Amino acid sequence: MVFLEALAAIAGLLSVYLVTKQNIWCWPIGLVSVVAAAIVFFDSFLYSDMILHIYFFGMNVYGWIHWSKKPVEGTALPISTMSLFQNGLWLLAAAVGTLLWGYTMSSNTEASFPYGDAFTTVASFIAQWFMAQKKLENWLYWFVIDVVAISIYAMKGLYLFSIQYFIFLILCVVGYRNWKNDLQSSKKVIPA
Repeated sequence: MVFLEALAAIAGLLSVYLVTKQNIWCWPIGLVSVVAAAIVFFDSFLYSDMILHIYFFGMNVYGWIHWSKKPVEGTALPISTMSLFQNGLWLLAAAVGTLLWGYTMSSNTEASFPYGDAFTTVASFIAQWFMAQKKLENWLYWFVIDVVAISIYAMKGLYLFSIQYFIFLILCVVGYRNWKNDLQSSKKVIPA
């Protein structure tokens, strides 16, 4: 499993780095990462994370297709933001989803850290959707998710994943800054 954990971590880091640069190759490299990680999580009894990575597989395919579409010939999918109200609704959905999924896992499986794992799973479903839609807020959601994930993986002895998620924290800051700068630059451009 150490080989698969290393493969998932390296491909995952490369994929997220490419997302910070809005490079479409983030999606196929992400596919390698999520397949390897799903196997490791199944073996580690982190079932919520395993299910999440099956979802990530589909979202990587979707993101690859969605980012490939050009809204206007010659332009890339633009970065956008959400309102405070929309963010509030998504945060409420994450809280309710975490409680329901955590309870389900704690009652029906031998899952490790059922509520923490449920949080990272439910919030990641949301954050991954935001990423595929190029919502700036995805980076803020990922930052919180990464903090929780680092702790869980360290306690499970999945140290490569813990290190990977620490680096993801740094990439969240870089990605947020890059995307915000691009968003602000695009707002300064006045169409002819």
